[in-house]
Amino acid sequence: MAIVSTTCNTQDPLLEDTVVNGSVDCKGCPARRSTSGGWRSASFIIAVEVAERFACFGISSNLITYLTGPLGQSTATAAENVNAWSGTATLLPLLGAFVADAYLGRYRTIIISSLIYALGLGLLTLSAMLTSLSNLDCQNTNNITSCSTPQLLVFSFIFSLYLVAIGQGGHKPCVQAFGADQFDGNDPKESIARSSFFNWWYFTLSTGVLLSLVIIVYIQDNLSWALGFGILCILMLVALVVFLLGAKTYRYSVNVNKENPFRRIGQVFVFAVKNRRNALSVTVAEEEVLQPLPQQCSEQFKFLNKALLAQDGSSEDWKGCSLNENVEEAKGLLRLIPIWTTCLVYAIVFAQASTFFTKQGATMDRKLAQGLTIPAASLQLFTGVSIIIFIPLYDRVFVPITRTLTQKPSGITMLQRIGTGMFLSAFSMVIAALVEMKRLKTAQEYGLVDTPDVTIPMSVWWLVPQYLLFGLADVLTIVGLQEFFYDQVPNELKSVGLSLYLSVLGVGSFLSSFLVSVIDKATGGDGGESWFASNLNQAHLDYFYWLLAGLSAAGLAAFLYFSKSFVYTMGRRSS
Repeated sequence: MAIVSTTCNTQDPLLEDTVVNGSVDCKGCPARRSTSGGWRSASFIIAVEVAERFACFGISSNLITYLTGPLGQSTATAAENVNAWSGTATLLPLLGAFVADAYLGRYRTIIISSLIYALGLGLLTLSAMLTSLSNLDCQNTNNITSCSTPQLLVFSFIFSLYLVAIGQGGHKPCVQAFGADQFDGNDPKESIARSSFFNWWYFTLSTGVLLSLVIIVYIQDNLSWALGFGILCILMLVALVVFLLGAKTYRYSVNVNKENPFRRIGQVFVFAVKNRRNALSVTVAEEEVLQPLPQQCSEQFKFLNKALLAQDGSSEDWKGCSLNENVEEAKGLLRLIPIWTTCLVYAIVFAQASTFFTKQGATMDRKLAQGLTIPAASLQLFTGVSIIIFIPLYDRVFVPITRTLTQKPSGITMLQRIGTGMFLSAFSMVIAALVEMKRLKTAQEYGLVDTPDVTIPMSVWWLVPQYLLFGLADVLTIVGLQEFFYDQVPNELKSVGLSLYLSVLGVGSFLSSFLVSVIDKATGGDGGESWFASNLNQAHLDYFYWLLAGLSAAGLAAFLYFSKSFVYTMGRRSS
C-alpha cells in the first residue's frame, strides 16, 4: 500500500484540496479527507484496542493470584515473574515497531500479531485446564508430595504467557500509531482531533480494563481460570474481524523518502563518528538551515553536524542526509533520552498496582454486602473509574479553559502534563505507605501477625485513595507520554515512538523486579523477615513504598531539569 496506483484520478482540481499528503487508501490511491480516516476509521481501531486491553488486563491484573495459587509460587517469586513478564511485554514493542516501520507496515503487523496473540491465549486456556485437572487429582490423593504443580505445566503456562507478550509486541505500538495516522497533523481541525484522540483512546481502553477487572477477574476467582482465559481468546479473534471490517476506510501512511528510516538516521551517527577529527566550519548550507530553527535547538548535539563533512573536512551534501532533515531528526531522537530516562521511576511505581497492591487487598476485609466479596484484583477498577471520570473533564473542560489562557492547542505542553502526573504518582506512594502502616498496626492490635490466612478487620476501602491517584496520574503521564513520543519522532517512525513510551513501562517493570529481588535478599538474610515476606503481616511493604516515594521525588526533580531546556522539534512545536 506504499505505492500509489496508476489507475487513480489524481488530476481532478476539485479534489486536490481533499487529498491527504503522505497517505493512501486501501486501493493505493491518494487518501481523500472526505472518504477516509477521521473518527469513523479510528472507531474500528479503538474497538480493537478495547478488546486487547480487556485481554491484557484479564491476564496481568490477576496473574500474581494465579501464580501464588494454582501454580504454588511464593509472593516474592510471583512478583518477580509478573514484573519480568510485564517488562518483556512492554519491551518487545521496540522489536515489533522496528519490523512494522522498516518492513511490514503497521496494518500487516497488526494482523499477524493479533493471530499470535490469540494463539497464546488459546494455549494459556489449555494450560489452565490441565493445571486445574492436576490440582483436582492432587486433592483426591493422600500423598502430600504430589500436590506440587508439575514443572511441565508451569513451563507450558510461562511459554503461553510469553507468546502473548510476542503478540503484544507487534500489536501495542502499531494499533495506536495506526489510529493516530487517521488524523492529518497538517490540518488545523484534524490536528486538534488527533490530540483529543489520545485522550479518548485512553478513555475507551480504560473502559475495557474496567470491564475486565469486573468480569474476568470474577470468573477466574469464582468459576474457572480456564473459562476466563478462553473468553479472552475468543474476544481477540472477534476484535481481529472488526479490525478487518474497517480496512476500506483507513488511511495508510506512505514513506515519502524511500530509504529505510533506520539506515538514513543511522548514517548520521556513522558519518559524525568518521568525521570526528575534522574541524567543523559553518557552511552556507548549514546557515540556511539553522536560520529558521530555534537557536537552542541548533546548538544541541553539534557534533552530529560533522555528518555533513566529507572525509577531507569539506562540506558534502551526501545523499539522504541534510541538516534540516536527517541530522535534525537524529538530534531530535537524542533529546528524547533524558525524558525517557527520568520517567523510569514513574514506571516502577506503575508496576505496583498489579502486584503488591493486590496482595495487600487480599488480606483486608473485602465484603461489600452479605455474601458478596470483591476480588482483590478487582480493586484496580478504581483506577479505571478514576480514568473514565477524569479524561472527559480534562478533554472537555480543562483543555478549553487552559487553551484560552495559554493559546496552545492542547492547553498545556505535553511535558507539563507528564510532570504533573509524576508528582501525583509520588504522592500516591506516600498515601500507600501510610495505609500500609495502618494495616500492619491493625494486624498487631488484633494479634494477627502470625495468622496470615485470617482477614484483618480493616476495610479494603482504605486502599481506594491510592488507586484513584494512580488513575489520575495515568491520565496525565501515560497519555502525555503517548502523545509526546508519537509527536516527537520522524513520520516514518511513529510506531517506534510509541514503542519508546511502552519501553519506559517495560524497563520500569524490570527495575521493579530487580529492586524487589535485591531488597528481598538483603532484608531476608540471616533469618530476618523480608520486606516482601509471604506473610504480609510480618513484611514491610511500607518501607518499600517510602523508598519509591523518595525515588519518585528524585526522578521528578531530574525530569523538571531536563524538560526546562527541551526543544520541541517535530510536529507541534508551539506546544
